[in-house]
Amino acid sequence: MSLKVTVVSDAAEAPYEQVRAQIADQARSGALPVGYRLPTVRGLAEQLGLAANTVAKAYRALESDGVIETRGRNGTFVAPAGDAAEREAAAAAAAYAQRVHRLGLDHASARAAVEDALRAAYGSS
Repeated sequence: MSLKVTVVSDAAEAPYEQVRAQIADQARSGALPVGYRLPTVRGLAEQLGLAANTVAKAYRALESDGVIETRGRNGTFVAPAGDAAEREAAAAAAAYAQRVHRLGLDHASARAAVEDALRAAYGSS
């Protein structure tokens, strides 16, 4: 098993977002197991023909999302899934609930707004 990332230069998504999304998908699907050591920022940047700052931005976003963790000089690794993502989602949901309550939306309106946002993010279902 190994990291497989390709960047399409004329894609609508920015290169860092392509890198972020592909690593996140592979980590969440199990294609990259927990503890898998990712290439260094410079190493991956060289492989992909990108600037190191582009890969660093993707890694920062992945770390912020709890997908990867950096262990100083030891490297960057795939983090245990679920816990961090679930905590982040719960915090976002709580903040949303507090905000719509302050705005005076009723329960049905708040739920409808969430459903609309989920359909937009995940596609209709």
